[in-house]
Amino acid sequence: MKVAYIFPTPNAHYILDNMIVPQLEKSAHGFNVAGMFFFLDNTFLLVQGNDVGERLSKIAKKNGMLLMACDKCAYDRKIYDQLVEGAVLGCFPDLHKALGGAGIDQVITL
Repeated sequence: MKVAYIFPTPNAHYILDNMIVPQLEKSAHGFNVAGMFFFLDNTFLLVQGNDVGERLSKIAKKNGMLLMACDKCAYDRKIYDQLVEGAVLGCFPDLHKALGGAGIDQVITL
């Protein structure tokens, strides 16, 4: 099953660091993750030097997974130019366009 994750919750760091990222690193997640979209303070997870963001960057490079930070959230937090390698800025129309042909079966919001 191909999924996309959206992270608006304040628990995103815990969920990613302790569950999803280790599973993706071991190719044991059970889903093919096409992309991840980060809102509000979760955009800080994609800042260079953040362990979770750096690990996601490596996974994305290996698997072709989209990493997108909400553009407004990143500009409001003044981190728009500090994202990990491969992460991009965008809004829902950009997310839809980027994942439109990916054959997503389910969008999971955490």
